[in-house]
Amino acid sequence: MKQAMIAIGPIRQLALAAAATLVLSACASQDGIKPAASVASVADYASSALLPGGSGDWPALDWARSIGGSELQALVDEAVRDNPGLRAAAARVQAAAALADSARSARAPSIGAGASATYQRYTEHGLVPPALAGTYKTDSKVTLDFSYDFDFWGRHAAALRGALAQGRVAQAEQHSSRLILASAIARSWLQLARQQAQLDLGSRQLAAREKLEHLVRLRYAAGLDTRSDSEQARQQIAVLRAEQAQWREAMALTRNQLAALLGQGPDRGLRIAAGALPQASVLALPDALPAGLLGRRPEVVAARWRVEAAQGDIDVARAQFYPNVNLAAFAGVSSLGLSRLFDPGSQIIGIGPAIRLPVFEGGALRAQLKGRVAGYDAAVASYNQALTEALRDVADQVQSMRGAAEQAGQLLVASEAAQQAWHLAREREQKGTANMLPVLAGELAWLAQRKVEVELVARRAELQVGLIKALGGGFDARALAADDGAAVANSPSSKSGS
Repeated sequence: MKQAMIAIGPIRQLALAAAATLVLSACASQDGIKPAASVASVADYASSALLPGGSGDWPALDWARSIGGSELQALVDEAVRDNPGLRAAAARVQAAAALADSARSARAPSIGAGASATYQRYTEHGLVPPALAGTYKTDSKVTLDFSYDFDFWGRHAAALRGALAQGRVAQAEQHSSRLILASAIARSWLQLARQQAQLDLGSRQLAAREKLEHLVRLRYAAGLDTRSDSEQARQQIAVLRAEQAQWREAMALTRNQLAALLGQGPDRGLRIAAGALPQASVLALPDALPAGLLGRRPEVVAARWRVEAAQGDIDVARAQFYPNVNLAAFAGVSSLGLSRLFDPGSQIIGIGPAIRLPVFEGGALRAQLKGRVAGYDAAVASYNQALTEALRDVADQVQSMRGAAEQAGQLLVASEAAQQAWHLAREREQKGTANMLPVLAGELAWLAQRKVEVELVARRAELQVGLIKALGGGFDARALAADDGAAVANSPSSKSGS
């Protein structure tokens, strides 16, 4: 980019020079370049029928305790402390904070000190006077330098706003990573509890089958049953034993998965005990749905702050079209030779503005602004998509939980009926009106029904985790250190695209 450079001595002429450059700056135009996208509002989405406000609360950060007690919460805390992925997210937060500090420093004066001593021969065919021409001298200088870039057009303030927004994006993404990790641990922990429950029920089935097979063998030996009945009983025992082996394998793999989520080696999983599946709680949605999702879903919050960061980039690009005014000053001593460097006559001092403005830049500034505007439109589209997905996610979880609750009611009836049939068969056996075969068959039918019920209990618990995750898992954008915006509250800013 070609720039016109004007250097003016007396500082009192700064205002006159700045006024003159405003006329020249009209050569670089930003006309016709503005965002086309608009940020969606929750009011744009019809969701009150499926997501009615309720009397419930938003999830707390320690929501895992409500699912699996202190045992599950301890696993989540361990993962948050040791997981490499979360450490990387924390490092990104620190990097974003460093960028914000860098942007903040651009708005402050710059003061530095310098010293030089150059031994050289002066040419005999230049501007050096004869007394020095052809001689070797040491050119010495010690100065204190000062510079300040006047932010008349809000360029530095916009850059700071963008950097702060990117920092808040990194914080929201860190919470999102934490929520994803905690949800994965909770789901794996529930899977381990489900697998243990199925293994226990399978053991009871196997014991009942072995008793049944023993009776069938006795009846076959007495000529009361056929050999096919005996072989069928033996086959069912083999199937159950294979199923038990599958559950033990599944539990081992789940423990390995939990160990990896904790950021540890597979031996860590051996020390994780299988808990009990929690009973499903009553569905109670927060009263601030769906508007509350805007500040509760970390990925939605991150997308919104990306829009703010993109707006800051636009403001920075627009400020490039205006003059850049910099005040520079220096004070120190300078001499030929070191012996007289600090004599009173060696003092030097200077101050003056430097004004730079675009006159002809071949379309580079317009191209840069177009790129920033396109980035803003993309950020807005991503935010609108994130909001759409957030509403769909919550609606899916709510619908699935309602459907699972209805299924649970019917399965409870079926389980009670199977248990009652088993008890009736046992009463008939005790009274001598029936043998043990109907009793064992009734027990096996009830155990099979209980296994179906366990699957639904596990699914309802996982849906509860899914709903907690859909509601943000305890994240609250207001709880972040958002007061960094006060640093630029009174700075001039462009409102393009808003």
